[in-house]
Amino acid sequence: MRAIEPDHDLNLAEELDSPQAWTMVAAAFVTMFIVYGVAYSFGAFFKPMAREFGAGPSATSAVFSITVCVWSVLGWPSGHLADRIGPRPVIIIGAIAMGLGLVTTSFIDHLWVGYLTYGIGVGVGIACGYVPTVAVVGGWFMRRRNTALGIAVAGIGCGTLVVAPIAAALILRLGWRATYVVFGMVSAIALVGCAMVMKRPPVHVAPVPFKIGEAIGTPAFKLLYVSSVLSSMGLFTPFVFLPAFARDHGSSEVAAATLVGLIGGASVVGRMGLGAVADRVGVVRLYQFCYLVVGLSFVLWLVANAYSTLVIFALVLGVGYGGWVALSPAVLAHLYGTHRLGSILGALYTSGGAGVLMGPPVAGLIIARSGYRWAIAFSLVTCMAAFVALLPLDRMSRRE
Repeated sequence: MRAIEPDHDLNLAEELDSPQAWTMVAAAFVTMFIVYGVAYSFGAFFKPMAREFGAGPSATSAVFSITVCVWSVLGWPSGHLADRIGPRPVIIIGAIAMGLGLVTTSFIDHLWVGYLTYGIGVGVGIACGYVPTVAVVGGWFMRRRNTALGIAVAGIGCGTLVVAPIAAALILRLGWRATYVVFGMVSAIALVGCAMVMKRPPVHVAPVPFKIGEAIGTPAFKLLYVSSVLSSMGLFTPFVFLPAFARDHGSSEVAAATLVGLIGGASVVGRMGLGAVADRVGVVRLYQFCYLVVGLSFVLWLVANAYSTLVIFALVLGVGYGGWVALSPAVLAHLYGTHRLGSILGALYTSGGAGVLMGPPVAGLIIARSGYRWAIAFSLVTCMAAFVALLPLDRMSRRE
């Protein structure tokens, strides 16, 4: 451990876990509310876009899959860039990309153009909004890090809860194209405001830090990566197909879109509640438990024949998913410290891109050929395989 001056140590202790640190949490919460609220409202746009362009479920879901792939792959460079130059310029880049991407998507005349406008615009927006802000929050806290991270990423759940039903209502009133214009303008303005608040965390001393290559080469990181790929193959399927499934079983447009909102709302419980519990019972074991909850939740969707069962599925999935996302940066900080946390977190999140490129498109092909139940079973299998792959992590984390 590097030596530090006593005065520096005292000043550092005053900055960490301070009121200013909680301001970073608030800005991170709003940033994630915006970017993920917009992205996870795609289920409300799915049927209107598919209907207008005459596209099948696999081709339409590819818009969302490409978006997740872009933000997953670019999370690594955005985290690295934020580590080097600070979070503010990175978030501003994301604000511009998301605003332009949504507005230009409102003018597309072929679905494949949306792969570029929406996929790149929203994907870059999330990549620049998520990893840098999570890294900032992690660096501003020492004693309450898990709790602070849980509150920050709860913005994802709150955004999903609020924005998806709003999207459905606006589409009914304005159409999907005008709704994207509204979303583009609002998101760009809000993200620039958040960028102005964000500040680089104070430099603090930690146990000897890993280099990025060393961290990625550890068995624990490889386990985290493989399990994330497998889980992402099934996890994102409900965000695309659950509203359509509900509508095909008699639900209204708004009620169907609300299911995605319920996943987001329940994830707030997972993000905030489990983040605090992790301070007491151990972050790795709780992380594994969240993977198990995600996998088992798909059993409810598989047997669902009523809207009430879909509601229960959305709530259970949301709690598990929310805990998984909240605990991911905490697990990495536990294993490797907060030095260059943005880069390590970004490297892990490239796994989501690999998983989502396979998951929803494959599910769409299965739906087109065999119906929803086999696609749901596919998601169930991949998510449970992710849990099994993660089982050795607790033993590995203690050894490393």
